[in-house]
Amino acid sequence: MEKLRVGIIGGTGMVGQYFVSLLQNHPWFDITLIAASKQSSGKTYREAVEGRWLMDRGIPTGVADIKIRDALDVKEISEDVDFVFSAISLEKEKTALLEMKYARCETPVVSNNSAHRWTQDVPMVIPEINPEHIHAIVAQRRRIKTKRGFIATKPNCSI
Repeated sequence: MEKLRVGIIGGTGMVGQYFVSLLQNHPWFDITLIAASKQSSGKTYREAVEGRWLMDRGIPTGVADIKIRDALDVKEISEDVDFVFSAISLEKEKTALLEMKYARCETPVVSNNSAHRWTQDVPMVIPEINPEHIHAIVAQRRRIKTKRGFIATKPNCSI
């Protein structure tokens, strides 16, 4: 099976680092892109998180030398990934707009943010409890006029 090319938006923050740690050596996903703020753009992942790495294990060697991209370069990033995990840390409205830009560029977004948790056609999926909520993506795609792009969120940490 060919692995899916995954981008992590907001990959240098704590949640982004957690995504990196969870996805290292994953059988289905290959982290091929990490995006963050303009300040981190152009640095290697190792350089961008130096002194700020919060995980118990060291920085995974498979991502340490990836050059950080500017998360606002939506069109270019969308061309290089199959989907993105969003861990970006912006104001709620800015997060919602950025994630929607990715979706409208036909990039599926799996978001860790709360910006779309109350958007009616954005599923908040707990696979063991409500896997049928994924069907809301059909209505969402119709609303935002995409064939492939969508946004799905995970529940907050208290669920």
